[in-house]
Amino acid sequence: MTIANPTGLADHEHDDSDYHIEASTSLTERTLRTLKHGDAFAVLDAYGDLGVELGTPEGIYFRDMRFLSRLKLMCSGHRPLLLSSVIHDDNSALSIDLTNADIEPPSRHPIARDTIAISRTKFLWNAASYERIALRNYDTVERLVSIELLFDADFVDLFEVRGMPRARRGQISIKRTATDAIQYVYDGLDGVQRRTTLTFTPMPKRLDLHRAVFERVLDAGERWTILVTAAFNESDEPLQPISFHSAYRAKRRASRSDTENIATIESSNPLFDELMCRSTADIYTLSTRAGEELYPYAGIPWYNTVFGRDGIITAMMMVWVDPAIARGVLLHLAETQATHHDPGSDAQPGKILHERRSCEMAQLGEIPFRRYYGTVDATPLFVMLAGLYFERTGDVATLEKIWPNVKAALAWCDTFGDADGDGFVEYLRETPNGLANQGWKDSHDSVFHADGALATGPIALVEVQAYVFGAKCQAAKLAQHCGETALAARLSQAADDLQVRFQSAFWCEDIGTYALALDGDKKPCKVLTSNAGHALFTGIATPASAQKVVASLMRRTSFSGWGIRTVAHSEQRHNPMSYHNGSVWPHDNALIALGFDRYGFKAEAAALFEGLFAAVGYQQDRRLPELFCGFTRKSGRGPIAYPVACSPQAWAAVSPFAFLGACLGVSIVHAAEQVRFIKPTLPSFLNEVVVRRIVVGNSRLDVRVARHGTDVSVNVLKRDGDARAMVVT
Repeated sequence: MTIANPTGLADHEHDDSDYHIEASTSLTERTLRTLKHGDAFAVLDAYGDLGVELGTPEGIYFRDMRFLSRLKLMCSGHRPLLLSSVIHDDNSALSIDLTNADIEPPSRHPIARDTIAISRTKFLWNAASYERIALRNYDTVERLVSIELLFDADFVDLFEVRGMPRARRGQISIKRTATDAIQYVYDGLDGVQRRTTLTFTPMPKRLDLHRAVFERVLDAGERWTILVTAAFNESDEPLQPISFHSAYRAKRRASRSDTENIATIESSNPLFDELMCRSTADIYTLSTRAGEELYPYAGIPWYNTVFGRDGIITAMMMVWVDPAIARGVLLHLAETQATHHDPGSDAQPGKILHERRSCEMAQLGEIPFRRYYGTVDATPLFVMLAGLYFERTGDVATLEKIWPNVKAALAWCDTFGDADGDGFVEYLRETPNGLANQGWKDSHDSVFHADGALATGPIALVEVQAYVFGAKCQAAKLAQHCGETALAARLSQAADDLQVRFQSAFWCEDIGTYALALDGDKKPCKVLTSNAGHALFTGIATPASAQKVVASLMRRTSFSGWGIRTVAHSEQRHNPMSYHNGSVWPHDNALIALGFDRYGFKAEAAALFEGLFAAVGYQQDRRLPELFCGFTRKSGRGPIAYPVACSPQAWAAVSPFAFLGACLGVSIVHAAEQVRFIKPTLPSFLNEVVVRRIVVGNSRLDVRVARHGTDVSVNVLKRDGDARAMVVT
């Protein structure tokens, strides 16, 4: 049955319910710096300021609302000169070095430039922003120095920053709460009172509602320090800022604690080591602690919250290095799994959360994302992750805790997920305010036919059927372990049946790959897309079809030289500057590389790795962004940036671990106490990799992998316990 487009929009019209990000300015126009801790994040310019220019996402946000919209430093009436701006290697803080500009007559206190050194250190900790401004007079005589800080708090919802208009907003009031403190109070329409409290040390010479002025005569060589704290809270939450030094020590200790059990990676390539260092820092910076567990928030600035799909894929690609992230993701998503049918949030029993928001617009229902379940793939992916995690760790306690959730997710796949009973999992949103497309490519125009016509639902995506196949295969093994042998047999048979149906319905011999999707009339969308590569990731593809998919994806129409495009440039809706119809996504390529590895296409997996790694040399802070444009690679030039890409982004940050795992063919099996390297290879930019502290049960292994021409050797450097490393050729 064909179901009409529920929005009533023509194909070319924008669908507001897709919640796209308006882009009146590009994030690439300026050098932006990001900081994060917990539910707070900051977007700053290279000077450490925010809100200097209008229309940017700069600010400090707490729970999806901007609690500080302006903080600008001036020295003796002028903006200082920028010397350097560096995020620490572990992302713990931002350090900026500045100096004074020329201060000339008619000023009463002229100073030649480069006389006063100004060093700013900024970080976030426990719902507060901390800043130390350190000054030193390098002149041979005393100098009068004036530091002025301009500040404001607009309490704008993140979705307003993204471009959504609002008819009404709450009221802002400002008061001086102490001789050294200013407080902004927002009485929200949702009944929540949000507060930003700025505190200054030493007490400013002048303190107004939007300005603090400090003055001091500095002797030759004298140092002077100013501390600024901005604390954020809601309603009756206590304000708990501590001293700058105590907060900084606590943040560094927490960072070391979070990463103490991760396997570390060293190589023969210094640039690759920089990439792995930054990726590790990004993953754990984005990971937010809920009790004892970590959950990787999706990305900054637009997605600093729980996303089911993003968290699961991040955990999957990280599981061989640190399975603790997978445990946190599984436990949180089990806790938030839908238990009843709520069309307003696209919730159905057993369905896994898509997105959680705590901002005012979500609380008021202006957007449906307070707890939103409009994703078709998170539910089977949740089951897949449960299986991969248990195989990696043998964690019986966690499996027993989430096993009812796994079975509920499987039941969703067979009922609500397959409402027409054809054996495929489809989506069709139940609320007109929800997402029209509910796979990972959730733009309104991302599912279409060869002639460019948009597909109508219910839509069965190629990668979703692959995930369901993977889920049933993994769940069969879990059921066997839990003693439910009849269920294990049914799941294994269901996976086999799905594989046969899938091959018949989705394979398109005329284009040499799998269809992007089946539309509501079961008509295949015969389009060359990266989605087909996900069929290899889970093993649903037949070997013969897999070979053709690999060939298709590695042709120049799909492979840009940096990575595989989401849509080949031969297709009607291809646009290299689009979000989902021609761009290159690191995580998408990493999943495809894992699929290449599964079917033995190691050289192609290494080629993908080499393309993405070449892009790293052009990226700020050696950080892979959420995506970049899909233009063909040209000699001597880096990839073209996407204007509003998140950076850091969790599944982009974790991609290098997946690429390396694919090339090495890493498989860690807890029950066998083995670290297996299946047909290992190394890309051309790596001669040697050393992986230290691979945890297998109670054992620890340090392993060296080295390339010798076309051969690779694997040696155990250190072993604590009984676990073994073995090479499978």
